[in-house]
Formats: sequence, structure tokens, C-alpha cells
Amino acid sequence: MSVRLGLMALLAEGDSYGARLRADFEERTGGTWPLNVGQVYTTLERLVRDGLVEQAGEADAEGRIAYRLTAAGHAELGTWWDTPVDRTSTPRDELTIKLALAVTAPGVDVQRVVQAQRTSTLRQLRDLTRLKRDALDRAEGSGEGTRDAEHGLAWLLVLENLVFGAEAEVRWLDHVESALARHARRAPAGGRATSDTTTHDHAGTVPAHREGTHA
Repeated sequence: MSVRLGLMALLAEGDSYGARLRADFEERTGGTWPLNVGQVYTTLERLVRDGLVEQAGEADAEGRIAYRLTAAGHAELGTWWDTPVDRTSTPRDELTIKLALAVTAPGVDVQRVVQAQRTSTLRQLRDLTRLKRDALDRAEGSGEGTRDAEHGLAWLLVLENLVFGAEAEVRWLDHVESALARHARRAPAGGRATSDTTTHDHAGTVPAHREGTHA
């Protein structure tokens, strides 16, 4: 997400300073997208320049300057809440590019690349599923409507997005492996050969759609 709009959303709740905004942002998202203080203050400076944020007074005894959202900032934030996220411009995905290039690059064992990625993604999926169970346990222990419960829900939604993404990646890798096998069967004699086109899982790993990872 846009750091700029994320900070604006936090400032809409009240005046705050850079280090606190950074801590609040990471708390709400579970540290999934960590920020550094320099990035926060650079973004705040640009928001002030654009008239969307302003200083809320003089520096305090510790030298911290609080910021607040301007009327223009509230208006832009309101537009963001009301506007769907644009998915028409496809972001560059390193794994997709890597496999697309590996298929045509001489000397690359594409099957091995796919299997290594699946093992890594399944490991990440197990970690995310464990974090999701912990988040559900904490949410059940928080009083309904409390600040802790609201933050717990925010973190849980982030985790579920990551879990769904990892599951989808495993399914896509299964599809890639099947496509490689079909291509190898159709390839003419003397054409480029892939290593072992038989799909097999690494020891101790099961594709996500067979695991039943949803809590």
C-alpha cells in the first residue's frame, strides 16, 4: 500500500509525530511492511509540501514535532477510502519473471527451480498458518470492541491475505510443473529437454490445497 496514504489514515485519527506514526503503522500491519523513521519523515515533508498535512505546533521538550491532516488531506483520504484499488497495471513479480526466463534459458533445470520455490513457499505457508492461529487465539482473548481487538482483527486480515497468496502461489507452481510435463511430451526429438518432468513433492511437504490450512 501507499505509505503516504497509510500515514494520512493514521493522522486522521489525531495529531501524531514521526516515530509514533511508524510504530502505529507497523502495529496495525503486524510489521509486514516495515518502515524506517527516515522514510516516514520524508513522506511527511512531501505531504506538508502538497498541503495535505501541516505541523500541529512547535516541537515538544524532546524535539518532536506533531503533524495533523489538513482539510485537503481529509478530502483526499476520503477519496481513497471510496475508490477501489487499481489492479489494471500489473506489478512486476520476480517469481513470474524468473520462471518465464528459465523456460527459455539454456542449461536451466526449470523443474528444480519450481520444486525449490514450492518448498520455500510451503515453509512460508506453514509459518503464516501458525501466526494466524496465534492471532485468532489473541483475538478470542480480547474484549469485543476494544482497541486490542480492533488491532488484532487488522493483523488477522493481513495474515489471511498472505496465506491466500501463498496458497495461490503453490497452486500456480503445480500448474507450471504440469505445463512443463505436457510441453516435454510434445517436444520434437532433439528439442530442449527438461530434467525430470514427473511431479513429486519434497519430503515433508504437502501442497497447500491438500493441507487444509484455513483455521
